[in-house]
Amino acid sequence: MIWDTLANIPTDDLLACIIGGLVVNIAPGPDVFFASACGIQGGPRAGFLAGVGVGLGVLMHLTLAVVGLGALMVAHPEALRVVKYIGAGYLLWLAWSAWNAGPVDPAARGAVRTATILRRGFLSNALNPKPIMFMLAYLPQFTSPAYGPVWQQVLGLGIIFWMGGTLITMAYGVAAGYAGQIIGPRIGILNRIAAVMFAGLALRLVVR
Repeated sequence: MIWDTLANIPTDDLLACIIGGLVVNIAPGPDVFFASACGIQGGPRAGFLAGVGVGLGVLMHLTLAVVGLGALMVAHPEALRVVKYIGAGYLLWLAWSAWNAGPVDPAARGAVRTATILRRGFLSNALNPKPIMFMLAYLPQFTSPAYGPVWQQVLGLGIIFWMGGTLITMAYGVAAGYAGQIIGPRIGILNRIAAVMFAGLALRLVVR
């Protein structure tokens, strides 16, 4: 079993992996900014759901890493570039939509469909090739054939990383949603802020 295999990893190595993952997730990055932008634009519920959607994207990357497709993509930079530009285009589309959004009744800010926000969060992460590159570079450092099947170790450590990251991203999104509620009637300003954040994420994805 996966958890039996994880139990074979020395406690120091396991704690180092967990703490390192938490530090990476707490430091504001693309996922945090995305969830925050959704929270600012749609309220705490939108920020929460955006975090869940981002978590689903991370889960997809983890699955690819475990089955080896991630290593294949890293070995072919042209595939990574294609995914990167598709992701940047998607974020620019979100930025354009937010910038041109018309006046909205503040009381209806949380009425966006759950599936829509989840899909946006998922695509925002899934179309960013960097998470899978991080997993392939980070998680194997704490594994060894002596502890059991390496794929089980990567999967177990990845699940821990995914759970922590998802909870942290959701917390950022909810906090941003409440901050947006304080600003309240200035919904147009909120939409413009969200648009700038989406556009900034697109630029960051392309230039890095």
